[in-house]
Amino acid sequence: MESWTGGPLNERVTCRLCPNPGPMTLDGTNTWVLSAPGADEAVVIDPGPLDEEHLQRVLDDVSGRGARVALTLVTHGHHDHAESLGRFAELTGAPVRGNCPGAEPVVDGEALEVAGLRLTAVLTPGHTMDSVCFRLDPDGILFTGDTILGRGTTVVAHPDGQLAAYLTSLDTIGGLVDDGLVTTLAPGHGPVLTDAGATVREYVVHRHERLEQVRVASQGQEGLGRSELADLVVSTVYAEVPRNVWPAARQSVLAQLDYLDLGRSGR
Repeated sequence: MESWTGGPLNERVTCRLCPNPGPMTLDGTNTWVLSAPGADEAVVIDPGPLDEEHLQRVLDDVSGRGARVALTLVTHGHHDHAESLGRFAELTGAPVRGNCPGAEPVVDGEALEVAGLRLTAVLTPGHTMDSVCFRLDPDGILFTGDTILGRGTTVVAHPDGQLAAYLTSLDTIGGLVDDGLVTTLAPGHGPVLTDAGATVREYVVHRHERLEQVRVASQGQEGLGRSELADLVVSTVYAEVPRNVWPAARQSVLAQLDYLDLGRSGR
């Protein structure tokens, strides 16, 4: 599969890929730089981990567009997206908006306008409960953080992540697609997805397939505590998955067991 290297999405949006590849970050964290043509102010989404060279490259991208950073947005508080928030604020003097520590909160549907750009906050809890997507109008682009990835599927990061909330968030994104407000997904990791509707449908189907697999793997194990049951389910359902992603799979399994009310809590 061809690797993702970032770069321009359209004349208003480009991606600076952070050099932090891994099993959970895919090719690395996507830091998005947005500015209207000819504008002297820009928006940066997810400056990423505390990597001084990466932050400088982001600033070079902004200055290369003849702009300065006027607003920083963050999709959620995981370190690979948000660790550099404080440092980036020092470098830019720009306010930070999002629903994780270090950011001024946003509310669902809030419009954020900077020099010819209009972004709308879309609360999408589930991967984490502080997850937010940002919709760029009228481009139809949704910056999804880890709610939807460019390859594969995301983790419901138990105990913070919750599956019921995540399924509702997928419905929310699907509604934006159905209304014609979103056509393209710009994720926090991996390539841009140009068929938003198909991707959301695939995510929903995958989640329900996994739930059924967890139900089947849990049959006859009523005496196990939730933690023990999670270990059993991971070794069964994810047997063909590389072991280095089992810890992440276990988070999703625990979220699914909570959703299905399987396994005795407290053990």
